[in-house]
Amino acid sequence: GDHRDLHRLIRRQRQMCIRDRMREIRFHGRGGQGALTASYMLAYAAFLEGRYCQSFIFIGAERRGAPVVAFTRIDDRPIRIHSQIYRPDHVIVLDPALIDAVDVTEGLKPGGLIVVNTDKSPDQLGFRGDFVVRTIDVDSIALEHGLGTPLAPIVNTAMLGAYAAFSQTVGIDALLRAIQELSPSKPEENVKAARQAYEVARCATEMKR
Repeated sequence: GDHRDLHRLIRRQRQMCIRDRMREIRFHGRGGQGALTASYMLAYAAFLEGRYCQSFIFIGAERRGAPVVAFTRIDDRPIRIHSQIYRPDHVIVLDPALIDAVDVTEGLKPGGLIVVNTDKSPDQLGFRGDFVVRTIDVDSIALEHGLGTPLAPIVNTAMLGAYAAFSQTVGIDALLRAIQELSPSKPEENVKAARQAYEVARCATEMKR
C-alpha cells in the first residue's frame, strides 16, 4: 500500500510540475489595436523555440475600438486544454483606458505579471492584489517608428518586446523573427519598435535589481 501511495504522490508532483511550466497569457486591447495579431506572434515565437502553443480571441462586439480579449498558451509539452484562459499567469494591457472599463486583473494568479502601456508608474495605477506590475510608454516608441497615428498608435509589437524583457517567457530573437514574418504591414518598423521596447524594459528591470 505504501509503495502505491508513493507512486501516486510522485505522479501527482510530476503533473504539478508540468502544469507549472505552462504559461497562460491574456491580452486586453481594443478593436484595431492588434491584440489578436500580438497573441499569434507570441505563440509563433514559442513555436520557433520548439515549444507548444495556442492562440485565440474573444470578441465582445466586433467593432473598431470595442474591448477585445486575446489569449496565448505556451508549454513545453502538448497542450490538452482548449478553453478560454480564466486563470492567466500574465496579463498584457495595450490600452490603459481599459483599466477603468474592465477588470484586467480578473483571475490573475497570485504573483502574476501585469504589463501596461502607460506613462504612469505602477503605483499610480492602483492595482490591489498580489501582482507584479510593470509599465512602459510604448505609444511614443510606436509613433517613433511610424506605426499608427498619434490618436491611434499601433502598439502591439512594441508591447511584445517589452513583455519579452519583463517576463522572459520567450527569447527576443524568436520574437523578432515572428514579428518580421507575421506583421501585416511595415515588418521592419515593427521589428525595430519591438527591439527598442525590449531594451527599454530590460534596462528598467536591471535598475530594479
